[in-house]
Amino acid sequence: MVTDKQVKRLFKLRRLGMTKSDIADKTNMDIKTASKYLNLGKLPSQVKPEHNWQTRKDPFKDEWEHIKELLGNNPGLEAKTIFEYLQEQNPGNHQDGQLRTLQRRIKQWRAIEGPSKEVFFEQNHYPGKLCASDFTDMNELNITINRQDFRHKLYHFVLTYSNWETGTVCFSESLESLSEGLQNALWELGRVPREHRTDRLSAAINNLSNSKEFTQRYKEILDHYNIKGQKTQPYSPHENGDIEQRHYRFKKAIDQALMLRGSRNFNSREEYEKFLKDKFNQINSNRLDKLTEEMKHLRELPLRRIEDYREFSVKVSPGSTIRINNNTYSVHSRLIKEDVKVLLHADRLKVYHGQNIVEEIPRLVGDNKNNIQYRHIIDSLMRKPGAFDNYKYKNDMFPTSHFKIAFDLLKEQNSANANREYLKILNLAAKESEDQVDKAIMISIDAGFDISFVSIKKIVLSETSCDFSFPIEISPVDLEIYDALLEEII
Repeated sequence: MVTDKQVKRLFKLRRLGMTKSDIADKTNMDIKTASKYLNLGKLPSQVKPEHNWQTRKDPFKDEWEHIKELLGNNPGLEAKTIFEYLQEQNPGNHQDGQLRTLQRRIKQWRAIEGPSKEVFFEQNHYPGKLCASDFTDMNELNITINRQDFRHKLYHFVLTYSNWETGTVCFSESLESLSEGLQNALWELGRVPREHRTDRLSAAINNLSNSKEFTQRYKEILDHYNIKGQKTQPYSPHENGDIEQRHYRFKKAIDQALMLRGSRNFNSREEYEKFLKDKFNQINSNRLDKLTEEMKHLRELPLRRIEDYREFSVKVSPGSTIRINNNTYSVHSRLIKEDVKVLLHADRLKVYHGQNIVEEIPRLVGDNKNNIQYRHIIDSLMRKPGAFDNYKYKNDMFPTSHFKIAFDLLKEQNSANANREYLKILNLAAKESEDQVDKAIMISIDAGFDISFVSIKKIVLSETSCDFSFPIEISPVDLEIYDALLEEII
């Protein structure tokens, strides 16, 4: 078989003026073959006939029109789904090894006859013009704080020209989280771009009572910073592709950094947030040239931040609770029937009576949840122990699993007096130390003691409660046992 290499040499020798006979000899070719390629002026690979015949029978020939009909009606159908459907319709006609053949046929059909694909239109970015932001779920990184799962999100901000980025830890896609995160980013940057792009912000809108309220408050934030807002089209997250891509890359970088760190546990939220900030700084250090250029085109900040909370005025219910944003929180019973002002921040509530802050409570994520603190109502429960059995928020009265075990044991020991006895223990936790009471209950359970208020209080108030121990008896070992074992082996 004549190769391309031989014919290339043939052409080279012809340019040197050699005869066909000499060229054929030097290229080990028949003179007729040499003449053929000299006349054609093409390589063997260029004159090779196109392979357009089948080497084996097409197993899908009889069904191909039906397959095309299925794909035409549902372009998203996968080849494996269609293959399993054909196997089900015609048992025995198709073996598993033929799946790859169908996948190739469908891939070719999509490229030649299939529907048009969405085109990615690469955009020009201009310094100082656009920033983009969005929320991203960080739970896949499995972060823990003091060995406890830390379920959270990140409000992520990026300048689309220089790719400078930063973020704020948050717990829900609320307007308060958006306001806090956006303002944190702008004040850290020290300047303001002209436009801000987000997705449809449906989660943040749903966290408010109506979309008009969201639109008005979001507009106030943008107006305060003189920023024009942009929103992507519905179901088109790719339109906010800059921030979506940064989500992926940043979380990947964090995951790698955590692997190098050797632990995903942090001693505090502050330590974790510093870890994130250090990573942002490291990433941004590689973009200083473009950031320096972009800073020249950014606008100045206003004189102050805008409030990143919502304000409510409510009356405390007879149950010593307030209802804020579809969730229930307790406050101290002394505030019952009093009017209070509540500032709803991204992660907490601040409760004011007059000018005085009386409570600061972690904000609940979601709707129709409750945060009832036993310290707020224990005095009333002590006076009305009978109300404890069917109390709507009874589960909130067990601050740890040991408290729940203690209550169950009290019910077994003396069901008639269990409520009163448990509430005394709970009151002791409120007045002394929840941790110490929890430890005292644990010691009593481990020792098999009967649970009572008197015994728990004695352990809590004991100066040696932390060294509470029990005698351990170790029976002497009878060495003759080993002798007997040796005799059996021998």
